[in-house]
Amino acid sequence: MPSATTVTALLLLALLGPAPAPRPTPRFVQGRQIAVAAAADLTFVFKDIAARFEKETGIAVKLSFGSSGNFFAQIQNGAPYDVFFSADVGYAQQLESAGLIEPGTLTRYARGKIVLWTPKTSSVDVSRGLGVLLEPGVHKIAIANPEHAPYGRAAVSALRHDGLYDKVRDKLVLGENISQTAQFVISGSADTGIVALSLALSPTMKDQGKYFEIPESSYPPIDQAAVILKSSKNKESARRLLDFMRRPEIASLMQSYGFALPTAGASAATP
Repeated sequence: MPSATTVTALLLLALLGPAPAPRPTPRFVQGRQIAVAAAADLTFVFKDIAARFEKETGIAVKLSFGSSGNFFAQIQNGAPYDVFFSADVGYAQQLESAGLIEPGTLTRYARGKIVLWTPKTSSVDVSRGLGVLLEPGVHKIAIANPEHAPYGRAAVSALRHDGLYDKVRDKLVLGENISQTAQFVISGSADTGIVALSLALSPTMKDQGKYFEIPESSYPPIDQAAVILKSSKNKESARRLLDFMRRPEIASLMQSYGFALPTAGASAATP
């Protein structure tokens, strides 16, 4: 005769039903992994892209996010990445000129945009454009460090274009990369900031703030490019990732995060 404990367990099983099936996980192919250095503006969209790529190919993607300039310096010093997704095509071209990339792999994959962003709770009316930065209530303005962050250089260009840079330069707070710049505004360390549209539209920020899209005519195009490094030991897997990026559904995903297609007239890949 079954014990009371056994009967209780059987009753619970009957009430709860069968245990839910475990969530499927990518079946990684042993020894196949690529290390990807990606500009900070790609933080959210690339987690989605990497998950899709891993599920389809079984190739694991190890993502590192940061400023393009810092990655550029690391790669010059032998950092063991397989693919570099830069927010500035210039860094990719310099690596190509130095013979540090696999020939023919320089690929323009997107064009970034900048916005003036502030939390919803802020009294700063960003809909008025960059001119609002002159208001006495705006004490700190976050931008990415223009020394090594393409979005920081774009921010400075936009401020200069509107004749504002010299008037607000003492208010500027510099983030190490565009993600840290956004964090300064989210945390209240800055009253507002010039950040990537891709971050303003991200799950973390889109419901927390309001933004003004800065006209692209006020700053040089933020053309973004990827390269496979010559030192990579996983070139075949890296090529599959670049091919994956060219798919229409991935282009649509990038656009949903605020990226534009590569600048008209620029080739998708440099031969």
